[in-house]
Amino acid sequence: MSVLQLTDLGRAAYGTTLALQKRLVEQTKTADEDLGHLLLVEHDPPVITLGRRGKEADLLVSRRRLAEMGLEVHESSRGGEVTYHGPGQLVGYPIIQLARRGGDVRGYVRNLEETLIRLLGGYGLQPGRKEKFTGVWVGNEKVAAIGVAVHRWVTYHGFALNVCTDLSRFELIVPCGIHDKRITSMSELLRRDVTVEEVKPKLVEAFCEVFEFDGIEEHPADT
Repeated sequence: MSVLQLTDLGRAAYGTTLALQKRLVEQTKTADEDLGHLLLVEHDPPVITLGRRGKEADLLVSRRRLAEMGLEVHESSRGGEVTYHGPGQLVGYPIIQLARRGGDVRGYVRNLEETLIRLLGGYGLQPGRKEKFTGVWVGNEKVAAIGVAVHRWVTYHGFALNVCTDLSRFELIVPCGIHDKRITSMSELLRRDVTVEEVKPKLVEAFCEVFEFDGIEEHPADT
């Protein structure tokens, strides 16, 4: 039986969450069973992260100005380029023993996309993939970003789903290095207020289906 260890961090700083991810990665590398964690969080204070292919030129305002606006900037070990995380965005960090699941990084990313596609499809949307781009799209608009890292076949970092995000923050960057596509949110697409709390259980259900977890153990945020 494969059980998902679920931790809902509520709102938390990027640095704090990254430290927890790294601790769980170390634990998971030496676990005998098929151990899987999923951290859910809204990042507050808001943060801009630069992935391994991130370029300073994709910050459209200075770091000093971003700091004045209350935004942190962090270099990240995840794949991808520049993105924004903040309140109203549901971020998921899966920590999974990928070697026990075929060792296929590309397939892992596809499964993250599939999780989000199933979730959004349940809302009557028509989400999908876009050739040459990672993430999940509705039409020509990107609603979820994916950027992962793998250390000794254990995954970390993950995905960010725009639920009711302040989309104006994406105007401060070139999101994911894409100049000619829009970023959208569930609230914008559905033309109603959608909350992160509403989406969380649906996301967890879809995640467990795709990754074939048989059960869930909820852990407090201070673990």
